[in-house]
Amino acid sequence: MIADENTMAHLMRKSQLGDKRAYAVLLDECAAWLQRYFRKRVPLHQLDDLVQDVLVSLHRKRASWDPDRAFMPWLAAIARYRWVDHLRRVYRSVEDELGDADAPHDSEEEAVMARMSLDRLFVHLPEKQADVIELVKIEGLSIAEASRRTGQSESLVKVNIHRGLKKLSAMVEKAE
Repeated sequence: MIADENTMAHLMRKSQLGDKRAYAVLLDECAAWLQRYFRKRVPLHQLDDLVQDVLVSLHRKRASWDPDRAFMPWLAAIARYRWVDHLRRVYRSVEDELGDADAPHDSEEEAVMARMSLDRLFVHLPEKQADVIELVKIEGLSIAEASRRTGQSESLVKVNIHRGLKKLSAMVEKAE
């Protein structure tokens, strides 16, 4: 049976009052309508999952439906939101699958050149500043770990990083 707006609204009103048979019929009718709605919007293998997702949302939101308003536009709005969420998930997973396949691969030569450039810049910094920048910003240690390794207090580590990076930044800007 293809239910019309009046029938669907009547079933929903009865469902909200606790009629389990009306609710079962409502869910069956909604599932049939959603199958038709999504058939041309998603690949066939994704259809059932999306329909179920909308039915779960309908179940969760059923108390929010206002009996003085039309039922089908309310259902269509839920379906549309779930469809958009579904598309976001699909596109996100496709992006994840692609990963950085198109990204250029760094060669070892570039890494060596970058390290040599850093070493040349670090020569212009006080040793304590260069050490903590190396430990925290390059090796990825925490402030506390760098403090323990160097014997500097945590606040001094932060100050040395800040001053060292400021000086490095000034040197790079001057060189440009």
